[in-house]
Amino acid sequence: QVQLVESGGGLVQPGESLRLSCASSGSIFGTMGWYRQAPGKQRELVATITASGHTEYGNSVKGRATISRDNIKRTLHLQMDNLKLEDTAVYYCNGYSLRLQRDVWGQGTQVTVSS
Repeated sequence: QVQLVESGGGLVQPGESLRLSCASSGSIFGTMGWYRQAPGKQRELVATITASGHTEYGNSVKGRATISRDNIKRTLHLQMDNLKLEDTAVYYCNGYSLRLQRDVWGQGTQVTVSS
């Protein structure tokens, strides 16, 4: 079974940091990424990373986010620093499964930034 399972979400205060992780199984993945969806808003790109390590970031997190992957451990990470109230959202792990030849999504992990 091809799966992506996120972890690391939680409640943090503005200015704090958080590290999200995504464990993959059942497939080799090509480009992987993090997306987020806040209540009443469309899902938006946070960051993507290719299998070779090329990264791209959404404008709202540039300079505050770092995406990384470990192809041996088959994990994806997102380090978010200087969190803001507007970073509150459900964060989803995404990856292109080479086995299924399509995108796969995780179930999401809630990140709440609140004072």
